[in-house]
Amino acid sequence: MGFTTALLRIGAIVAAAVVATPASADNLFDLLFGGPVKRNGESPRLKRNGDPMPPAPDKPVQKARPAAKPVKITGPTYYTYKADAIRPIDFATLAGLDRNVVFAPGAADPFAEALPLLDGYVLPAEPEIAAAVIGWYRDHPGYLWVQGTSPTSRAGEAIRILGESGKWGLNAAEYAVDVPSASFDANDPRARNAALIRFEMALSARLLRYVRDVSVGRIDPNKLSGYHDLPVKPVNLRGVMEILATSHDLRAYLLSRHPQMPEYQQLAAELETLDDAGDDAIAVNLTNVVRPGQANPDFPKIVELIRRKGDSDFLAAHGAVLDAHAASETYDQALVEAVKAAQKAAGLSPDGVIGPRTVQALAGVSDGDKAAKIRVALEELRWMPRAFEPRRVFINQAAFTATYFVNGAEALAMRVVVGKPSNQTSFFIDEIERVEFNPYWGVPASILVNEMLPRLRRDPGYLDRAGYEVVDAKGKKISSSSVNWGAYGAKIPFGVRQVPGEANALGELKILFPNKHAIYMHDTPSRDLFSRDTRAFSHGCVRLEKPRDMAAAVLGWNVDEVAAKLKKGHSGIDIPSKIPVYVAYFTAWPKAGGGVDFFADIYQRDAHLLESLKRVEEARASQG
Repeated sequence: MGFTTALLRIGAIVAAAVVATPASADNLFDLLFGGPVKRNGESPRLKRNGDPMPPAPDKPVQKARPAAKPVKITGPTYYTYKADAIRPIDFATLAGLDRNVVFAPGAADPFAEALPLLDGYVLPAEPEIAAAVIGWYRDHPGYLWVQGTSPTSRAGEAIRILGESGKWGLNAAEYAVDVPSASFDANDPRARNAALIRFEMALSARLLRYVRDVSVGRIDPNKLSGYHDLPVKPVNLRGVMEILATSHDLRAYLLSRHPQMPEYQQLAAELETLDDAGDDAIAVNLTNVVRPGQANPDFPKIVELIRRKGDSDFLAAHGAVLDAHAASETYDQALVEAVKAAQKAAGLSPDGVIGPRTVQALAGVSDGDKAAKIRVALEELRWMPRAFEPRRVFINQAAFTATYFVNGAEALAMRVVVGKPSNQTSFFIDEIERVEFNPYWGVPASILVNEMLPRLRRDPGYLDRAGYEVVDAKGKKISSSSVNWGAYGAKIPFGVRQVPGEANALGELKILFPNKHAIYMHDTPSRDLFSRDTRAFSHGCVRLEKPRDMAAAVLGWNVDEVAAKLKKGHSGIDIPSKIPVYVAYFTAWPKAGGGVDFFADIYQRDAHLLESLKRVEEARASQG
């Protein structure tokens, strides 16, 4: 048979096969051999009789599955905060409150005789506070805050402390109590005793609210969002009533219920300074840019902002020209150098063009905004333990910093990269347990599904080439190209991890504090990000500027020991004793040398918290 004849016969076979074969066949090899060509370019393996060889053992055949629809794994969300229910205390449940009893002036038991005068009195309170008040006075019928016809001196001290609640970032109106007037009609003892019994109940209820609020906060952080995960701090209100009844130093006791870390005191002191000073912010309404030679009615305000922002050296160089143009609405050429110098000092490009960004940098944070940030920070500190552990790691996401403390003093500080606004780092407390050297990176499900799966549907062998390992449910390694990735959605029955190496996303080490958020500290090959002012680029984990230093600190080693360990390949070691780690978020935080730093609200958590506090205030006020 000639060559031409053979080609014609093969062509006829192929044509017949095309007619008889389903449209799902991919190419000529599918038609001739009944199976797909390897996607990675390998030729199909054939038996001697021409049938396809079975796959290699490490490349199991995936059972046929229908194609899954593309999906996304979504992260936590912010909730609409629901304030605690506020209801009038039901005084009818108090033992001995008999509405048929007639008030008898001068009775041997003035408290029991006054109880019926609570009829019709509306005192709103949270359910647990109402229960504590009723329970206490049912078991201990008698006055705590009244003697004879007047409030006691202890009651006066309690009222003063409640009135000072604003210094701690609280709303004093939420603890207000109507104090009976010192003057009263001696001929109307019923009215006087009604005022006294109602004052008694109100003061106990508001003291309990105060103690609960300063102990755990007005807000339950875990009801704010899925990013908040803090331990519940129960308050034994019945025990509080016992102490209120017996304490010889009421002020000392009530102050002891506040957080006891020095940072809390520093923030409160700064808030008091800001409140005393008042807000002298300069409001500049600039929606476009101002160039030299142009006029703008807000330009005198901009000149004043530049003056306020300048230090002594700046004012020595540019103060005279600023004074000369203080009232001018025209951006004179003589001011260009002063504007450029102010822009450079603020970390901006010194182009001499004044736009909204320049104005924002010059204005900084107003005193009013600073006070709001401090109130938020004080509330957040009330969610924390009453005192920080002397040895700890403190991560402030808003400041992009991690600090290691020994005996309560800062021993190591560094820049960090935290989660993007779409992949926020959670707010939680845990314990550091382990350091891993040259680690594997276990790809989180969200990254696998949201970012890798779309590519794997097009290119199943991508992971094999990129330095990743795929394992099945039994932990057996399999080829990425053997998986029918298009058959899976959010639930992928395979694990994926990146092997150690220079390209590994975790760099050369990671520091573990196992938690449900899969967040830890680690190295990174993307070192350039640490030079940026805003460092929110990760998927939620905390990338360390100085990972070897942090590893040495938590292990109690020196950096040379860490370097030597890294030369030995992949390994891990448990730290000698667990170290608390606070993965926190504070847009106001005290400086080590005094004063307070303020940071941008990159996750808008302050805004959510302030709105939630407003809901609490409204709930408490609406029932008052």
